[in-house]
Amino acid sequence: MIKQGDTIGIIALGGNCEQSLVEKAIQNIEALGFKVKISENIYNQERYLAGSDESKLKALYEFFQDPEIKLILNARGGYGSVRLINKINYEIIKSNPKPFCGFSDITALLLMFYKKCGLMTYHGPMASSDFAQLSGFTQNAFFKAINDEHLEYTGTKTYIEGGAEGILWGGNLSTVVSLCGQDFIPDGDFIFFAEDLNEPVYKIDKMFTQLFNIGKFSKHCKGIVLGDFLNVDNGEWLEELFYSFMLPTVGGFKITHEKEKITLPIGKLATIKNGVLKV
Repeated sequence: MIKQGDTIGIIALGGNCEQSLVEKAIQNIEALGFKVKISENIYNQERYLAGSDESKLKALYEFFQDPEIKLILNARGGYGSVRLINKINYEIIKSNPKPFCGFSDITALLLMFYKKCGLMTYHGPMASSDFAQLSGFTQNAFFKAINDEHLEYTGTKTYIEGGAEGILWGGNLSTVVSLCGQDFIPDGDFIFFAEDLNEPVYKIDKMFTQLFNIGKFSKHCKGIVLGDFLNVDNGEWLEELFYSFMLPTVGGFKITHEKEKITLPIGKLATIKNGVLKV
């Protein structure tokens, strides 16, 4: 649970941040009744990164160990999270559990924190990309998920009929695939959700195929929930790909880089049936 008066920490673990967007996000979060702390590295820049890996790790540990911070909100995605996964002291995260939210590049940390620490993480809005211009839909969906309320979302298309049950697990498809070679796949059954942008259909095909070629993934994946795949080169080919999957598949959910998005708890038991996702 997070309530008004609590402190939200904004952290930069991916690409470098635009100060004006961070400042706008702080204003909007404070207007909702929360306090805000920002990480020391938030305005750092090394090439396309929000500072060095070491400065990010220092900020990460400080935020998890700070008792005042009740929720950690990532500033933005971009690139950089996957650089951290083999450098993190996961015992610090495991010993100081708290909600951790982001999407896109942050998918790498969402999945590794769940795998290594058993920490339920949240695939949802970020400070610069969302709270700087927060929509009512996104805000409501975020707080419902963070406060562990029942979630129910209906897709717009069923590709493969059938029901499925398992923990909810997934995120940005290309970032999930970047974890291959790590021990990152859940040990039990899961429903895989995915989204991406600016990827041609053949690459989306290749990434799904790469995952299904992993024995553990194909064994435990019981269903697929599809968000937006924005700016693809051929929508008809993408539809054909989704119809080719061999397990229950539903699409049309607001899992997206667009302004209006739902927040999904990674690691929480979920079901899909008749095109409806219940968490």
